[in-house]
Amino acid sequence: MTAAPVPASPLPPGTLVLVRHARATGQEPGAALTPEGEAGAAALVPALRGLGATRIVSSPWRRAADTAAPLAAALGLPVTPDERLTERVLSPGPRADWPERLRDSFADDTLALPGGESGAAARGRGQAALDAHRDPAGVTVVVTHGNLLALLLGLDFDEWKALRNPDVWVCHPGSAPTRLDLLA
Repeated sequence: MTAAPVPASPLPPGTLVLVRHARATGQEPGAALTPEGEAGAAALVPALRGLGATRIVSSPWRRAADTAAPLAAALGLPVTPDERLTERVLSPGPRADWPERLRDSFADDTLALPGGESGAAARGRGQAALDAHRDPAGVTVVVTHGNLLALLLGLDFDEWKALRNPDVWVCHPGSAPTRLDLLA
């Protein structure tokens, strides 16, 4: 998976910038960012401030909202929370075999463990959020979670495992998503 450098000028209208949250202390909805995660969220500001963001939307889970906050503050934009951007729930309780079941769910996106959500269902709610919040006259930054991001991007299990915290992807209307190289 190759990455493109961060553009030096604003992105075209209708573009989505999809962000996986920065490193967090856990997976529960209230998990805070680690000190490394706070630094990662802060590093998004200089990397993304010139892209022409007109909207910022986030999962309401703390690690995503806290990742969006520094960019929103720097741009003077509100963060709009959307429940449809929360992480996919593979299973309502801990499972020792979760890595295997997650791999299985990437191979069969209709697979839903008892009490869990299929990849197809999660992708559907996430796509509905993207469609609802895309600014046709501007650039929308969307902060979400790794599994949902992978499903929205059409990544496979190994590509999901390679996602970073944070990770940034640009989705131009009618084009394949491009990963931004924030280290360049």
